[in-house]
Amino acid sequence: MALTSRLRPLVIAFLGALVIAGTVACAPAETRGAIHLGEVEGTVDGVLERYVDRVIDHAEDRDGRLVVLIVDTPGGEIGAMKRIAGRIERARIPVVTWVGPPGAQAVSAGTFIVMAGHIAAMAPGTSIGAASPVLITGDDLPETHGRKVEEDTVAFARGVAELHDRNPDWAESAVRDAVAASPQEALELGVIDLMAPTLESLLDAIEGREVTLLGGAGSTISVTDAPFVENPMTGFERFLKVVANPVVVGILILLGFIGIAIEFFSPGLMLPGAAGVLALIVGFLGAGALLPAEAAIVLLILAVGLLTAEFFLPGGILGVIGSAALLMALGIWAGQAATAVSGQSAFLITLAALLIVTVGAAFWLRRFVSSTTATGTRLN
Repeated sequence: MALTSRLRPLVIAFLGALVIAGTVACAPAETRGAIHLGEVEGTVDGVLERYVDRVIDHAEDRDGRLVVLIVDTPGGEIGAMKRIAGRIERARIPVVTWVGPPGAQAVSAGTFIVMAGHIAAMAPGTSIGAASPVLITGDDLPETHGRKVEEDTVAFARGVAELHDRNPDWAESAVRDAVAASPQEALELGVIDLMAPTLESLLDAIEGREVTLLGGAGSTISVTDAPFVENPMTGFERFLKVVANPVVVGILILLGFIGIAIEFFSPGLMLPGAAGVLALIVGFLGAGALLPAEAAIVLLILAVGLLTAEFFLPGGILGVIGSAALLMALGIWAGQAATAVSGQSAFLITLAALLIVTVGAAFWLRRFVSSTTATGTRLN
């Protein structure tokens, strides 16, 4: 029996759920005692903050010997920078920050992410500094507010530098006067600990070094023959990096309200309203108003509502949007379980897959329970 057009989106969603669940369930065993690599790239924002937190958590949970954060950023949000620096300083294992490879930069907010490392290094041909606070547009802050932000940032910068016995006066100048430094200058000024052109030379240079973790605990770096574990951003994190762009957020929220308004003034169209709600959820996720786990739950509720409505108001539109919302929820859970399958993530993925099967079965059984209607005529 051929599948109806209304069942196709459900079948596609079900197959997607199986692929996501299978990918998570078949994740390889984690290596212990490894060097964990992370990439601090692009704008410093909430997405990058959660990524760095995940990388360090992953290393700590698997008895990693060391975390190396490879930094190449033009800067970003002050709040996200402070939280990233704080997470590095709270790490239970040494964290090395390396501005590299040659051609990379750690300017503005990236400056203090590098200086927060237990060991800070730079490759030749890189730069650090120019950390004066500005508006998101690049313009200077208003005078009174600007002084408050500058003084707060100066205090934070000096605190980060003093915690690791680095040059607090240069850190203050990077904020007040937007000074920058080359690798050689940064080394001479006591901003970084060493220069290393490659990751391999960096690891050779830090072998046997003593570092002090937060709380005064000492740790000797020993990375000889240690395996590498790369922690790239997941597909979901890269997607979130795109939708977190202020321009994209604004467009999504605007389209969401437009869709809902169209549905309000022309009820029954279904497509504008359903698509508008989906756009709003993604927009709020990008803006940080919804955390990923919260957005996944809201998307699942939306999917249940739309797929149920499709049962009573067949047409295919609600089923397609509901299936898209369901796959997005599954993608979020799978992305959060990228490094380890938690019991909660596995349960939610299984629950969503069962939901698809149940709704699909309901659509298939509907043909056997539909009522008959009179035509108004009879045969003689």
